[in-house]
Amino acid sequence: MSDDDPGHDDLAGNRTGEAPGPEMPEPGGETAKPDGRRTRRRKILRRTALGMTAVVLLGGAGAAGLYHNLVGGIEQKDVRDQLGTNRPAKLNKSLNILLIGSDTRDGDNARYGAAAGMSGARSDTAIILHLSPNRDQAVGISFPRDSMVKIPDCKKEKGGTVPGRFGMLNSAFAFAGPTCTWKTLESLTGIHIDHFVQIDFSGFKKMVDALGGVQICVDKPVHDPRAELYLKAGKQTVKGEQALGYVRARYSLGTGSDLERIERQQKFMASVVDKAGDSVLSDPAKTYKFLKAAAKSMTTDDELDLSAMRKLADGLRGMSAGQVRFVTVPTERYKPDPNRVQWNGKRAKELFEAIRHDNDLPAEPPAPKNRRKLPEPKQVKVTVVDAGADDKLVERITAQLGRRGFDVAKKVEKAGDASESGIVYTAENEAKGSVLARVVPNAVLTSDPKAPKDGVRLVIGKNGVRLVPALNKIPAGVKGGQNPCK
Repeated sequence: MSDDDPGHDDLAGNRTGEAPGPEMPEPGGETAKPDGRRTRRRKILRRTALGMTAVVLLGGAGAAGLYHNLVGGIEQKDVRDQLGTNRPAKLNKSLNILLIGSDTRDGDNARYGAAAGMSGARSDTAIILHLSPNRDQAVGISFPRDSMVKIPDCKKEKGGTVPGRFGMLNSAFAFAGPTCTWKTLESLTGIHIDHFVQIDFSGFKKMVDALGGVQICVDKPVHDPRAELYLKAGKQTVKGEQALGYVRARYSLGTGSDLERIERQQKFMASVVDKAGDSVLSDPAKTYKFLKAAAKSMTTDDELDLSAMRKLADGLRGMSAGQVRFVTVPTERYKPDPNRVQWNGKRAKELFEAIRHDNDLPAEPPAPKNRRKLPEPKQVKVTVVDAGADDKLVERITAQLGRRGFDVAKKVEKAGDASESGIVYTAENEAKGSVLARVVPNAVLTSDPKAPKDGVRLVIGKNGVRLVPALNKIPAGVKGGQNPCK
């Protein structure tokens, strides 16, 4: 879920700037481990993506005349000229659909970029849904947005060409829209893509609201102004801004890993699909409201019309949960910038070849035993820099960070005036920057190779900084050390 200047931080605090790099690493991927249990397969089916849910529901709307009005609300784009003729061959009758979750700031979405001075859009989510020729098997391949890849020359919708470059995958959408993401993934995977479906921030919110909200559970309170997310600990139903904040937040939940956020988004989508399915079966009025919200926020290519949607829905309707898999392209650390990832060449090639020829997917290698843990505040050395802020504010913030357990340098450094406050760190210290960002939500995160190697710098500019309240309360009925979500 991009920017004319993709170097801005998004509202979830994620750095999206391009980084120069060497020649593109061999593409690579990692598939999810097969699991024979029926319950697990059901979960995998439900996670195929919100955009696909809307397509299936719209396609399954039947002959009722009012649903033609719904389809009329979908924006459609003529993409063939922008894709060009140098494309992968279509080897069989399989169907491959690119699903895009966009953080566009246009129209109803403008408010989500105003605070950060952002415009344009990035592709926050990119998934290729592969349907086998007989429509008896399906695979959803997820591509991390911060993958460093080679992006080809792309034609812009309103004319002009954006030269090819090496950068983050989501910047393809930023510079030339969904067709550039389409063209990029085709060139990297060799998979012929037939259609695309795009859903934006506003549409996501409206779809969740139409369902009456979705239940989540967090193991501790969340106070994240950056993502506009404020939650108590335990199980609760979220809708509107809270639902959007929950799927967009990064540094206030889990370890701050983007891959972990992808996993959380997938679980949330599972709940959305569960509720959408229940509504379709039990409440036609609620179903119409949900579909209307989806249609108004959906963009597709002009060849994915009502007839094509119906055929697609008919094909999916006959599938059982065990015939669908959801996999993620496996990644490895991109060495020039540990905050980014690159694909594993050998394993990706095997995965893409299996999809192209509709063969069995390669086996998944053993998962790493230990997941990354964020450092404790006492392990984060913070140097406070006064960049034009009020002296008393600087003194107070320095003292408060010390009381919060951070290793704060005794001497406050002086620098030239800055309009904005920020947290500056080297690529190796991203995790430490993440820890401080949880406490100082209005400071812009910036990776800088010239930052101190042994810690992070909190630059307090003219706009000042504020610390989030300490949230240490344990919810009623929960004993200390107990996870309220279990």
